[in-house]
Amino acid sequence: MRKTHSLGDYISLLREKGLVANVRVSGALAGMPVGYISYNSKDIKSDTLFVCKGIHFSEEYLKDALSKGAICYLAERIYEIPGTDSPYIIVNDMRKTLAYLADFYFGRVWEKLNLIGVTGTKGKSTTVYFMKNILDDYLKKRGKPESAVISSIDTYDGVINEESHITTPEAFELHRHFDNAVKSGIEFLSMEASSQGFKYERTLGVIFDVGCFLNIDEDHISSIEHTDFLDYFNSKLLIFKQCKTACVNLSSMHLDRILERAREDAPEIITFGLAKEADVYGYDIAVNQDDISFKVRTNRFDREFRMSMRGLFNVENALAAIAVCYALGIPEEHIYSGIFSTQVSGRMEIFKSGERGVTVIVDYAHNRMSFEALFLSTLKEYPGKKIYVVCGCPGYKALGRRRDLGEIAGKYSDKAFITEEDPGEEPVINICEEIATHFAKQNCPYEIIPDRGEAIKRAIDTAPDNSVILITAKGRETRQKRGLEYIETLSDVDYVEMYLK
Repeated sequence: MRKTHSLGDYISLLREKGLVANVRVSGALAGMPVGYISYNSKDIKSDTLFVCKGIHFSEEYLKDALSKGAICYLAERIYEIPGTDSPYIIVNDMRKTLAYLADFYFGRVWEKLNLIGVTGTKGKSTTVYFMKNILDDYLKKRGKPESAVISSIDTYDGVINEESHITTPEAFELHRHFDNAVKSGIEFLSMEASSQGFKYERTLGVIFDVGCFLNIDEDHISSIEHTDFLDYFNSKLLIFKQCKTACVNLSSMHLDRILERAREDAPEIITFGLAKEADVYGYDIAVNQDDISFKVRTNRFDREFRMSMRGLFNVENALAAIAVCYALGIPEEHIYSGIFSTQVSGRMEIFKSGERGVTVIVDYAHNRMSFEALFLSTLKEYPGKKIYVVCGCPGYKALGRRRDLGEIAGKYSDKAFITEEDPGEEPVINICEEIATHFAKQNCPYEIIPDRGEAIKRAIDTAPDNSVILITAKGRETRQKRGLEYIETLSDVDYVEMYLK
């Protein structure tokens, strides 16, 4: 059972971390147990410490929380509520505060898990699901519960099983997932660790048993994400300070800098990739009719693996998972069967029209690196075929993607259909028109169709016989972010199955 701490205990913790700017808490109140912490005014109990956070926070939320019985509020400034003398804790860094509060509240529960963190510009979700499949194969044989996963696709922690909307959750949600997993008897949890998860302190204080660095390229550059590539890169490199063993891809760009930081910060390093000097070395890759085969050499084994998921770029993701399992000591037979049987929902899902010979590939590719990998793999696996693409970009973030996707897709596509992809508060037509300027520079024909379902229908209806259509970014996601809300929609897979008929 989780230990309940007093309000004074939380104040002492935050003072120790140098985060307290001001306090108004009486001696009697300081001894009161804090049974709950919340930053949702609709989720308040009588023993709640209420946290005031978020760009859309309103003083009305605080009034509501206090009226429902919150014993104290925590904020970055004092709120003077008329008619009340509310106790408060004022802090100078809310992000660090939340991470330390969550870790303390849940009793460092993550220490009871075998925790795997995966970071990189592309391939995080696929690698995490390779890990989950391998671990589940291993755990099933031992009669243990399946492993947990936190990814940009979905989240499973033994209690919660839901579609995700963020790669690395906020600190309290993250530690709640850890807590649910431990309570459910789960031993292993694999998660995507995003650059913003590190930059905004969501994982602060957590140590991964294995941290995996896949690759790096420019992405997530905007006023609300990373100011420039160096900020993005340095954020991802923080994984080495937060792991016991680091797995590093020797095929990554900026390898010298990655290895330098890994050697500085990580107690142990295991390398993987297509370079012969890798500890986990992949070679002899072959595209077969029903799968992709490749050989792997380590100091424990040298054998062939087979992967039923398409996409040559997924070989490196498989090698990453093999390296992590190597570090964890997972037996070879479970690695083999787990790699072979992995299919990721919405990742490289292939659909065919028998009458016209049209192949439709639904994939989560959404940035420069993943787009280039997807197109190069398609050109190799479907030589000589015309390629149509359906794509878009999110609103007010990762602004460089609009140029990158237009350049890459414009270079390799025969036609593009530019559409909605989580526009948020930015007009979708503005996003599409900006992307279109980069297709135009590549002399690639395009159509702007803001309705995503209609864009997919148009691509399928007009694609030449024996061509390939790439439907990118959304996979099996069933929501679009419009304004501040997530609106339920059909997934790309739903649209494809509907219109191929």
